[in-house]
Amino acid sequence: MNKNALKLKNQLQRKGRIRSVVSGTAVRPRLSVFISNQHMTAQLIDDVAAQTLAYVTTVGRKNVTGTMTDKATMLGNEIAIAAKKLHITAVVFDRNGKLYHGRVAAVADAARKSGLEF
Repeated sequence: MNKNALKLKNQLQRKGRIRSVVSGTAVRPRLSVFISNQHMTAQLIDDVAAQTLAYVTTVGRKNVTGTMTDKATMLGNEIAIAAKKLHITAVVFDRNGKLYHGRVAAVADAARKSGLEF
């Protein structure tokens, strides 16, 4: 098994361990963060109803500039604003198998500063 396949396998195992514990409801949805090399996505998900409540992404936005950490901060602010419009104040954070560091932490910190609790 090559290095990249091993890294992907380990990330999927971490993701499975996290998802076995973390689950969202209508009152406290799951804030799922996906980060690729160029773009980021954040979703508020109600796992009971299997429904996405809010969705924010950097894909297709021309006005988003700066580093990936800057984009992560913007993403955290926007998902918190979308949650406020839905009258959601508390969420469960799903880091999607990534380490809570760098861009993932920037999304979480910006969402907390904008008023989300988790």
